[in-house]
Amino acid sequence: MASRLNPYLSFDGNCREAMEAYQRIFGGELRINTFGEFGAPDESIKDKVMHAMLETPQGYTLMASDTPPGMPFTPGTTSTVSISGDAEDNLREFWDKLADGATVSVPFEKQMWGDEFGQLTDRFGVPWMVNVVAG
Repeated sequence: MASRLNPYLSFDGNCREAMEAYQRIFGGELRINTFGEFGAPDESIKDKVMHAMLETPQGYTLMASDTPPGMPFTPGTTSTVSISGDAEDNLREFWDKLADGATVSVPFEKQMWGDEFGQLTDRFGVPWMVNVVAG
């Protein structure tokens, strides 16, 4: 895998239910990680989904999470374009170019799950996430 482009959906507390429904619809393998698994101390979110990924037999990848505390959930703005993979040089270059004129909400740096990750809204108002998978 060099890199892939796929949608990233946000939910208001019902991510697990939605992703399990998508798995029944599309088939495939669903992986879910909660905020608690990554050490979130807030009891109110420990069972909420920090990251879910459904990979289908058709080659589709759908990612999602529950909206974390402090971030607004606004229906109609609940999707983000996600680019991820192990093509580190290409992904860094994409990040740098997307960041030109963008509003960065999460700086591109190593995260608690081990990958390098950043999140921004580009100058056109499109939200993006770039994730370099730790090798």
